[in-house]
Amino acid sequence: MPPLRTPAPVPSPTPVSRRAAVVDRVGPADTIRLTALPVPGLGPDEVLVAVEAATVNPVDGYVRSGRYDTPIPFPFILGRDLVGTVVATGSAVRSFRPGDAVWANSLGHQGRQGSFTDLAVVAEDRLYAVPAGADRETLVAVAHPAITAYLAWFVHAAVRKEWTVYVGGAAGNVGTAAIQLARRAGVRVVAGCRPANAPRCRAAGADAVVDDRAPDLAAQVSGAAPGGVQVWWDTAGGNDFRVAAAATATGGRVLVTAARVASPEMSWAPLYTRDITVQGFVLSRATSAQLAAGAQLINRMVVEGSLTTRIAGRYPLAAAAEAHRRIEDGPVDGRLLVLP
Repeated sequence: MPPLRTPAPVPSPTPVSRRAAVVDRVGPADTIRLTALPVPGLGPDEVLVAVEAATVNPVDGYVRSGRYDTPIPFPFILGRDLVGTVVATGSAVRSFRPGDAVWANSLGHQGRQGSFTDLAVVAEDRLYAVPAGADRETLVAVAHPAITAYLAWFVHAAVRKEWTVYVGGAAGNVGTAAIQLARRAGVRVVAGCRPANAPRCRAAGADAVVDDRAPDLAAQVSGAAPGGVQVWWDTAGGNDFRVAAAATATGGRVLVTAARVASPEMSWAPLYTRDITVQGFVLSRATSAQLAAGAQLINRMVVEGSLTTRIAGRYPLAAAAEAHRRIEDGPVDGRLLVLP
């Protein structure tokens, strides 16, 4: 008589419904509501993820309000970033299996549903493994700022070790990530921030710190980088091109990723006569290959402890509207998490 065999475990059935923070039209934060939605069937290359935490980004509000022109399928689940655990996979998925810890940072755009849900559907090529030893909250909190900094330095500016770069708004979320990624690449950093935040920027790795609201900002930057900076990036979106032109080296580059205020009028001669390039970019247009390459570096740095951030608040999924209002009411000193 053959020996008895232990039966294979019966897989848990895929949930049929999920909770989500959604909008039914573009509008203010008050349009966000918590609702139950069916769990859609997975496409061959899709993964169902049980969300542990999501992050609130300013761009989430731009999409929700209609300020960012992108296709939105209603009811629309908000959110870009998540960390969680794989529940189920499509038939063609090979990189992940149920139980894997994963993260993502490019949902909620171009028709993709977002991360403010307890069960999110993510394409395999936009999902990354959580490495052993990584703090999950840190990983999801840095996911958006750090990939923005990766694209800035390594895709659009192609920084080199001997360069010096300027980071404006350096004490903010993107600014801090920009300092940390630049320093890891061996690039010298001049950080612009309020004087009270100078210790924070130095702790992140800035080589020199200047007052980015001072009327002599260009002179301060030139004093820290006598030959001019190879890359000027105002992560806060001030974009004073007169100052940038005065402090950027010939052949340098000015990056634009935000537009907080209208730029003052200026003569463009100081830019074009010195071969200075002005280049804008957004994370939303990055390719899946670029995002995946950035994710590898982000994973390494989070495990090392060289990529850090501050958690400024944690909100239940039902309070997603409150989290959105807080982001829009003014600068938040750190990152806001939504916990399904």
